[in-house]
Amino acid sequence: MNAHRRVRATLGVMVAGVLPITGAGAIAQAAPSDTPVSAAPSPVAAVDDPMALSQAVLEAAEQAAGPSARARTAPSTDVRRELDQAVAGLVDDGAVAVTARVETPDLTWAGAGGVRELGGHARARTGDQFRVASNTKPMIATLVLQEIEKGTWTLDTSVEDVLPGALPRDVTIEQLLSHTSGAPTASEYLILDKMQDPADIDEYFEVLGEHYSDGDHVRAVHTAPWVLEPGTGFSYSNAGFVTLGMMLEKVNKTDLDDLLEERVFEPAGMRASDYPEGPRKRGPFLHDAAYTGADGAGWYSIENFDPTLFRAAGAVTSTTKDLAAFNEALVTGELVSPETVTDMLTPRSAEMIEYGLGTYRLPDPCVPGEYLYGHDGASFGTLSVNFTSLDGERQIALGVTGRNVTLDQEALYDFNDMLVPMLQATC
Repeated sequence: MNAHRRVRATLGVMVAGVLPITGAGAIAQAAPSDTPVSAAPSPVAAVDDPMALSQAVLEAAEQAAGPSARARTAPSTDVRRELDQAVAGLVDDGAVAVTARVETPDLTWAGAGGVRELGGHARARTGDQFRVASNTKPMIATLVLQEIEKGTWTLDTSVEDVLPGALPRDVTIEQLLSHTSGAPTASEYLILDKMQDPADIDEYFEVLGEHYSDGDHVRAVHTAPWVLEPGTGFSYSNAGFVTLGMMLEKVNKTDLDDLLEERVFEPAGMRASDYPEGPRKRGPFLHDAAYTGADGAGWYSIENFDPTLFRAAGAVTSTTKDLAAFNEALVTGELVSPETVTDMLTPRSAEMIEYGLGTYRLPDPCVPGEYLYGHDGASFGTLSVNFTSLDGERQIALGVTGRNVTLDQEALYDFNDMLVPMLQATC
């Protein structure tokens, strides 16, 4: 692996799309602690920007539709060759592993490259699982909208009515789903509160393997500054989706992993997806890895990661095939009604991205005036993207391990070197 080759990277951020808090019993612990949660700067030289990956995805869609975009007139063998070369190029430029999938009426392609773990020898395969991070959010939103269809809640249902004390301000389900609640994303509060030395990078990655209780999460969201008044603007909040997970568990008296299995994974045909509650993984898996700089601490393997840090905001593990299956099942009305799908995909905000209820849209590079729908995800060592056309006929799903967490945007690969040809291949 050419880990230090200087190639433009679109992403140099540490925590994007990852603040979970969930648990049916959390309300007994909802009151803020008298002990303040640490808010010291991260020891990783990175930008804590939860929108960085989304902005890169929008940039890729624009590039794919630009004057240099190739019209889909080439034979499918040429398209496959171009996609295979993009996979190899990303690995050459520093990715630990790449797994990708494109589906259209005329083309089904899957490719993989690299190795399953940092420093390992087992080759990455197209069916390998990986952490999808915030690609979990559309799945949680699906469960919430199923409850609304059943009459359990409405979009105007107050969180306070369901989980008294879970949040320091009263907001609605719609505001949580659309990131307009103003709730903070407080991952650094959770992580650094576990650390003895906030400047110790070794300890920083070590505490990613700690268990994060419901009380930890609730205390963090009560301690972190509230970003906006509810309903006044868009502010991406993982804590909001963790709260939705707590609400789902309370009303169903069932763990979230069972709800996802019974009401999302199984009906969508997602046979290799899971909602893990511990660090250990069974079967072939692409492990997280973080790059902290050539002149600093170098590479870190994050095999010890405990998904209690993610939970309802981003704990799902899946494959590119399963992610594509989820999106197709969602937009074609197999998981919720067509009317609910329309409501879910309708943007509530266009301040940063056109975000609906647990999903966002980007301009379709193949069909002017149309859109692709889906989400992205960024764990501490994995990036992922999953989008579909409205009819479910054209899909892309991508997972890349080996994440640049430095401020040097030329430290590793350019994520869009893979994403742009994938988007173009759907045309």
